[in-house]
Amino acid sequence: MEAIVRYFETIPSSHRSAILVSGITLFWLLESGVPLFRFRYNKWRHAGINIFFTITTIIINFALAFILLKASDWAVAHRFGLLQWLPPLPLWAFAVIGLLVLDLIGAWFIHWTEHKVRWMWRFHLIHHTDTQVDTTTANRHHPGESVFRFIFTTMAVFVAGAPMWLVMMYQALSVALSQFNHANIHLPSWADKILSWVIVTPNMHHVHHHYVLPYTDSNYGNIFSIWDRIFGTFTKLEPSQLTYGIDTHMKPEENDELGSLLKIPFEEYRPPVGAKFD
Repeated sequence: MEAIVRYFETIPSSHRSAILVSGITLFWLLESGVPLFRFRYNKWRHAGINIFFTITTIIINFALAFILLKASDWAVAHRFGLLQWLPPLPLWAFAVIGLLVLDLIGAWFIHWTEHKVRWMWRFHLIHHTDTQVDTTTANRHHPGESVFRFIFTTMAVFVAGAPMWLVMMYQALSVALSQFNHANIHLPSWADKILSWVIVTPNMHHVHHHYVLPYTDSNYGNIFSIWDRIFGTFTKLEPSQLTYGIDTHMKPEENDELGSLLKIPFEEYRPPVGAKFD
């Protein structure tokens, strides 16, 4: 465990990039071998749009990374946050508790909030407009959304009192699990049932990408599935019943053109079936 801590204390940017690229490559190949759905689409063009948003997210996170570092250093130096207030723990327990808190606030809570706050939902819509969900969809976030996701991650670091090595570990796991649970891959039902008690699986998260409520407002998790079970937002739906996208933007010219996607948050709000924000 000490070796893992030392690695994440000094993880080079090249290694962080390799995790992102390797994850996309691995799940891209698996999607071709064991797909959940056989989409009739130009996979490269689809990936190009989502990779554009991946690049904007990387740029924003890189530009703001010093804030995350300062937050972590301050919390540790001033012994602020849950991990700093707990009695001495085995390193593995320290890491698990820290990852749970970071995932709760930095992933589940911001995601839930985006679905409950109207102006945030307008930015998050871009993620839901994808009608061919695959591993590249994981990073399909409007630049505006990337900013307030970063803010919530910083809040999570303060609340957890997480040292920087743990923040780096969390971000690496978050990237890998997000690519996994968006991937267009078929998991045997027995494997999905077992794994989904601990982590978010593709079958679990794909329900969140069904095009209508109430399924859109469920299964918010990214790494750990426990939060949806605790907060009553866990839902099941058979893959054969899934239709990806969002009911307000099902036209290809609105969900498959980069310029249109970037403008969505600033257009007139369209209430979905099920009346969000009435």
